[in-house]
Amino acid sequence: MAPRARVIRGTDRLRTDTDWLRSRHCFSFGDEYDPDNTHHGVLLVSNDETVAAGRGFDTHPHRNTEIVTWVLRGSLVHQDSAGHSGVVYPGLVQRMSAGTGILHSERNDLASSEPGGEVRFIQMWLQPDEWDTEPGYAQAEVDGQLAAGGLVTVASGIPGQDAAIRIGNRGAALHVARLRPGATVRLPDAPFGHVFVTAGTVGVEGVPGSPLGDGDALRLIAGSDGGGAPGAGGGRTVTAGPDGAEILAWEMHTRLGA
Repeated sequence: MAPRARVIRGTDRLRTDTDWLRSRHCFSFGDEYDPDNTHHGVLLVSNDETVAAGRGFDTHPHRNTEIVTWVLRGSLVHQDSAGHSGVVYPGLVQRMSAGTGILHSERNDLASSEPGGEVRFIQMWLQPDEWDTEPGYAQAEVDGQLAAGGLVTVASGIPGQDAAIRIGNRGAALHVARLRPGATVRLPDAPFGHVFVTAGTVGVEGVPGSPLGDGDALRLIAGSDGGGAPGAGGGRTVTAGPDGAEILAWEMHTRLGA
């Protein structure tokens, strides 16, 4: 069967809005629940978060979750109960492994924001391969690699695959590309793929509904039953629009329950 592709526009996603937060959810999250939209592959959460200056998520718990954060503008301060702390900014990828349990907070970094400045970031959660492991933390700068314009593997658990940081899922990897106008990259082959556009516009080979713009997502599935085989659902070419683009592309070789 032919691979399937589904475009989800940013304007059509579930949302949470408060006086300090604008959150757009690719999947069911919090009070916004859709039983037909709970995950894709092993990706449980992909939230587009915009947080007002001086505000943020106060200390809260996580357990048995791999959390990857990518900042688009502004800076985000992280602190957790395992003693890790850091400032996450554009061009730096962060991973927190919740394991047996961890408390953390994330707040707009006033020290590096202009007055009234917001921080916007994409936060992604995955199911780990092993439960109740020791909590962990990692962050790495990848600006230099991204400047070359190709697809950069920023986080991966796939054995033998080089990446800026490692994650606790052997079947998943996150790739990022910053593309000049008209530049192209080829998506990895995988049974499940998830592409999120964080800036500009892109056209995707063989996908009706292109171009995709800032905040739009694309889900790829190999085969008609969602199982597929490695290599059956990837390999599509992505082409940046006239203003260039940035994309986040998940490569996933398994799904929940598989």
